[in-house]
Amino acid sequence: MSESARTRIQREKIRCDACPVMCYIADGRSGACDRYANHGGQLVRLDPLTILQKRNEEGGELVRFLDSDAETSEPWDGSIVQPEHSFVTAIGAGTTYPDYKPAPFIVGSVVDGVDMVTVVTEGIFSYCGAKLKIDTDRHLGEECSTVRAAGEAVGHVTTGEYGSQMLSLGGVHHLTGGSKKEGRISCETLLNLCNGEAVELSIDGGSTIVVQAGAAPIIDGVTEERMRVGCGSATVGMFASQWQGLVDEVVVVDDHITGVVSEHQAGKVLDWLPSGIKINGRKSTPGRYFQVAEPGTGWGGTNLTDPLTIVGDFKPDIARPGMSLLMVSTTGEQFAYYELDQQLQPTPLPIPDRLLPSIERIEQNCEPALCSVVFMGGAGGSLRAGVTTNPVQLTRSVKQALTHVTCGGAPTYVWPGGGITVMSDVSVMPSNAFGSVPTPALVAPIEFTVRGDDYESMGGHVGHIIPLDDVVSGSTGAQNDHKMTGQRTVEPHPDIRWPMDEKSNR
Repeated sequence: MSESARTRIQREKIRCDACPVMCYIADGRSGACDRYANHGGQLVRLDPLTILQKRNEEGGELVRFLDSDAETSEPWDGSIVQPEHSFVTAIGAGTTYPDYKPAPFIVGSVVDGVDMVTVVTEGIFSYCGAKLKIDTDRHLGEECSTVRAAGEAVGHVTTGEYGSQMLSLGGVHHLTGGSKKEGRISCETLLNLCNGEAVELSIDGGSTIVVQAGAAPIIDGVTEERMRVGCGSATVGMFASQWQGLVDEVVVVDDHITGVVSEHQAGKVLDWLPSGIKINGRKSTPGRYFQVAEPGTGWGGTNLTDPLTIVGDFKPDIARPGMSLLMVSTTGEQFAYYELDQQLQPTPLPIPDRLLPSIERIEQNCEPALCSVVFMGGAGGSLRAGVTTNPVQLTRSVKQALTHVTCGGAPTYVWPGGGITVMSDVSVMPSNAFGSVPTPALVAPIEFTVRGDDYESMGGHVGHIIPLDDVVSGSTGAQNDHKMTGQRTVEPHPDIRWPMDEKSNR
């Protein structure tokens, strides 16, 4: 193709500068990200701008209609949303890229008589990932083992926490430091997880799991039902008094800390008689044993199918025939009852009715097993230039708690130290809050809310502030060179507080 022909074709297209790919988009087509399109020569943002609408204090609907039977009711003025109860999120807002220009929406409002500014932008995050908390007793894989999606490395197993296994996915090295396919699959995995979709992951040397925010994990084809009530030692501490007088010994089997009630401090306080039991494991403090078995998918997160494997010979000068033994896991899913025979060997018997309520109590105290997905991203770099002409001032303002950071209106945790590194629970964000670009990078909503005087003092783009009323009414669009395709109004998740609450009072 000649240079003149190539130039002519390019002139018939629009060049989108919303990300580094810089697509040429033909009329009626969208770019590689499926977020921007060419509509009659106009660059259009395909996803609607998302606005949170606060329910009224009486818990009514978003729009209050006239009630002819209520004299105090006010007639509906025809508006879909009420600006004073609205929060403009970054979802569908567009980006600052290339970051010489102000953010797409810099919204001015008045809260409790105080001038407030909310700077709204969709950040393009190469430095981002997802932290997964998977409630399970089961061993998923060795720490630091590679986690894969569609055969590509997308993360690793990290430290186990109380009743949960943790995975770290994404990050700049998987997105940009490996093969092109690794980057693409990593980005796709993050996008699906952050948007609440189910994703299948495999762990090298471990399990295959299906994870989805807010849903129970499926581990090697089995849906997990509950997370542990505590470690074996904690379970003994919680329920020792409920076993007293009903059984001579209780062992709570656990991958991490197996508890033995007669030796445990809880048993000592209750004057529990010694049983002469011997546990095959590394003794820690009295009644607490480490490394009784290898990790696995059996009893208490061990590889045990027969719990008696960890029980040695009873001491004949303490134990006696007929002594009873209850063995139970930390979720109450596995339990077994034994009595010692004349040779002091545990003989399995049906569990007595008197012990069933304690097993049920363990189960009742176990919370439902869920997958939690937390987005984590570094909002540093040039994204800050869309907020202020002096980017470091935004970082300082966030660290001083003068500027409040949200993601799609949802609360964030801002890490200490340099930069603006935030985490946010994706399950409390509006649906489809995330997008992606094929650089590859994740596109995530981020909002900075600050008092008007503080915004001015940090060198904010005060000349680009637009009234909240104008944004909500649709009388003004994004300040960048694209057209909005509309708005959607959603209620905030019931578990989060309103983003503007108390932000005007510091």
